[in-house]
Amino acid sequence: MLNGKTILVTGGTGSFGNAFTKYVLEHFEPKKIIIYSRDEYKQFIMANKFKKYEDKLRFFIGDVRDRDRLYRAFDGVDYVVHAAALKQVPACEYNPMEAVKTNINGAMNIVDAALDCGVKRVVALSTDKAVNPINLYGGTKLVSDKLFIAANAYAGAKDVCFSIVRYGNVAGSRGSVIPYFRNLVANGSGKLPITDYRMTRFWISLDEGVQLVIKALFEAKGGETFISKIPSFKITDLAQAVLPGCEMPEVGIREGEKLHEIMVTREDSMMTYEYEKHFIVYPHFDWWDGSKIQPGGKKVEPEFEYSSGENNEWLSVEQIAERLKDVEEH
Repeated sequence: MLNGKTILVTGGTGSFGNAFTKYVLEHFEPKKIIIYSRDEYKQFIMANKFKKYEDKLRFFIGDVRDRDRLYRAFDGVDYVVHAAALKQVPACEYNPMEAVKTNINGAMNIVDAALDCGVKRVVALSTDKAVNPINLYGGTKLVSDKLFIAANAYAGAKDVCFSIVRYGNVAGSRGSVIPYFRNLVANGSGKLPITDYRMTRFWISLDEGVQLVIKALFEAKGGETFISKIPSFKITDLAQAVLPGCEMPEVGIREGEKLHEIMVTREDSMMTYEYEKHFIVYPHFDWWDGSKIQPGGKKVEPEFEYSSGENNEWLSVEQIAERLKDVEEH
């Protein structure tokens, strides 16, 4: 499906963009992959990293806030993966208008450019923080998700669909606790602070995040939110896996932080179907065609919630330690 296609990745120099680009180049024969981002130095680093694929890579300096630049970049593009966002919770709280400009206005620009430039598919990356948001970052991503889902109602006769993939912090990413713990250990600390002993998280690797986007690109018909089935872990168990026997002082939950990650809310359960390795939340709108429900799924029970605190699969300390061996920091 991706063979001979032109794919554009917004925020493409990030950890996801690098992993997605590597996967597509190694498993398909795309016509071209366009990396659209603001940082010319990161583009330089990425271009050198993928030197042997230079005939298939293009680098566009641009911001998703810049509507005109997006229209130029989208010319001739078949598929768009939207990964660009302001993601750092404290930074978004302190710079709320900037978060709105990038995460909300930027999403609107992506939708308009895709509709007007003949793009066939758009997959936007979401976050658990968009579910029942308690901070501005989560609030802006909730609005972004709604924009992309509703965009399907504006497609008319155009051959374009918009879908969402949702997951939490990727293991080892800059926003995860793993690099923080490892840095403390590297500096000789015997203590790993825990914000709350009850805290849990989902474990998803960068590769699993890429696979979910590929699934959405292949299977989406418009309006779906794809969510992987992944194991949970306790933050206290992660600390013991990073530094066995360490002290774990409880320091208090941070502003805007949740005890558990929630991917599917009870309110969404009425439109959620469970598949072998993932869930799909379908749109709840009059315009949406129920015949687009993917075969092979089973509707979840009413009041179902997919939360890291109430999961069927949990990682032990030993299993976490084993997985940490494969976690690179991004």
